[in-house]
Amino acid sequence: MAVASLQFPVKAFRSFPQNFHLSSSKSSKHRLVRCSAASPPSKRNYSITLLPGDGIGPEVTAVAKNVLDLAGSLEGIKFNFLEMLLGGAALDETGVPLPEETLSVAKQSDAILLGAIGGYKWDNNEKRLKPETGLLQLREGLKVFANLRPAIVFPQLMDASTLKREIVDGVDLMVVRELTGGIYFGKPRGFGTDENGEETGFNTEIYAAHEIDRITRFAFEIARKRRGKLCSVDKANVLEASMFWRRRVLAMAQEYPDVELSHMYVDNASMQLVRYPKQFDTIVTNNIFGDILSDEAAMITGSIGMLPSASLGNSGPGLFEPIHGSAPDIAGQDKANPFATVLSAAMLLKYGLGEDKAAERIENAVLDTLNRGFRTADIYSAGTKLVGCTQIGEEIMKSVESQVPAAV
Repeated sequence: MAVASLQFPVKAFRSFPQNFHLSSSKSSKHRLVRCSAASPPSKRNYSITLLPGDGIGPEVTAVAKNVLDLAGSLEGIKFNFLEMLLGGAALDETGVPLPEETLSVAKQSDAILLGAIGGYKWDNNEKRLKPETGLLQLREGLKVFANLRPAIVFPQLMDASTLKREIVDGVDLMVVRELTGGIYFGKPRGFGTDENGEETGFNTEIYAAHEIDRITRFAFEIARKRRGKLCSVDKANVLEASMFWRRRVLAMAQEYPDVELSHMYVDNASMQLVRYPKQFDTIVTNNIFGDILSDEAAMITGSIGMLPSASLGNSGPGLFEPIHGSAPDIAGQDKANPFATVLSAAMLLKYGLGEDKAAERIENAVLDTLNRGFRTADIYSAGTKLVGCTQIGEEIMKSVESQVPAAV
């Protein structure tokens, strides 16, 4: 099938502003402002920080790097890749999950492409020496507060979902997750002893008004560019932090009368995602709920190995990564699914650098590779071709190179 004839609901990738942030100045009330990287560059040379990480991270990142480099070269773009340590790999080499040099290089780059971090090897480390701590520190250091996780059903993979075809056909939703606040960062936190002398562990779910306002405004803008529906997910029947969240979201809604706002408790939302996912367009929620719901939404599509994400802030480089984990049980066996990381590279081009044509080359190449029947084990079905991570990369590269450049 010719690439030009491929049909795929790509609104989730193309329906929100490229690399935008929201101005905080009163004179430009909530208007969209492009980051500097999204402005037409005088030279189409970009610095990309690669963070392969752990487990299957190096394998999928290597594929995505090659695809990104080829798609860029065909559109007159030159990349300078600098590979740095993060997570378990950084712990083994430097003793910390996020070396200062890694954060410094990342901040100075135009965009960051991340593979995956973590693994059984470091599970028993104290918290400050866990790979995941390095990722949290990276997000905080980059000030990327908005995590965008599209969940769309590829027509070619509809039967890979564990849900019925009629349930998943047409699913196209976006989870907007607050990324730098909430229970993952709240204080006080730690271990202690209660009044009965029993050992305890505790965390604090806390949000300041500005944290809720900026992620909510981000989500309203995205919903406005999609189908005009925004569902805010909280637990306002129990948690004070969620009561405050809902109050701020309701106040923000006055500025967006054209967007249909609804509210849903997180337990009901998790059920509704399985019962009838097509009811959702854009979902906005806090850090921990977004972490859980976006993974659930990913599995509706057939495999968590298919979905990319972008983490953006008010300025500076964005962080682009697949939402799957490091899968240490299959690391080094050429079994990993690189599609999500490749699509993360496409998001990097589109929303990190404003390079639409190169991004579309990658998106079309992924569709073409799926249409030609190539599958990794997690998305394999009868009648398709089971191949490994490396060959999937080679097939995507063939599809990238075979495309005729879009007209200027």
